[in-house]
Amino acid sequence: MRAIVVGATGAVGRDLVEVLCADPRYTEVRTFTRRELGVDDPKLRPYVVDFERTEGWHDLVQGDVIFSALGTSKKQAGSKEAQYHIDHDYQMMFAQFAKKNGVRHMVLVSSAGADASSAFFYMKLKGEIENDMEALGFEGLTIVQPPSLIRKHAKRPLETISVKAFQLLNAVGLFRSMAPISTEIVAHCMAEAGAEPFRGVRRISKQAIRHFGK
Repeated sequence: MRAIVVGATGAVGRDLVEVLCADPRYTEVRTFTRRELGVDDPKLRPYVVDFERTEGWHDLVQGDVIFSALGTSKKQAGSKEAQYHIDHDYQMMFAQFAKKNGVRHMVLVSSAGADASSAFFYMKLKGEIENDMEALGFEGLTIVQPPSLIRKHAKRPLETISVKAFQLLNAVGLFRSMAPISTEIVAHCMAEAGAEPFRGVRRISKQAIRHFGK
């Protein structure tokens, strides 16, 4: 299978590229990023592109399945408007190119609690993305809804402390439903979902992500 990855420089995206390149079911992995990925693999076809000027590369968004793990925070983006443009508009743009170029299956990373009618900006944003992706009419659409994520190489002190606290509470059975999931587990779930024939729309909830494909 030929895979397309959007958001390959992010936490989930980096792990996903690694998983796909190691999976014999995937013969090619195309990535579209705004900066160098810094990964070398014979399966990899990396494209560094300008997301605002698409005329020279939109026809390269071709394959059997497109994975999108693109996302940012308001702090990183600078404003809610900029975050919406990155999270929603860029993902929709790639999805539209893929659909036009004959890609049949999309695997999208969203979030637990995504709801277009939510009063919370982040959950509303994720819900709107899910709804708009459904409206595109891919033959198959898989939406992965993880809770908070544990990055493989967490460096920020607060993030590290929070992860360890959740792990301790989870070990004694507290807040198990809210326990964060590692980006590596999410990546494996996405790879499994993308490799199987699928028609329709499905959501893989936070409870099912750990066990999907086993």
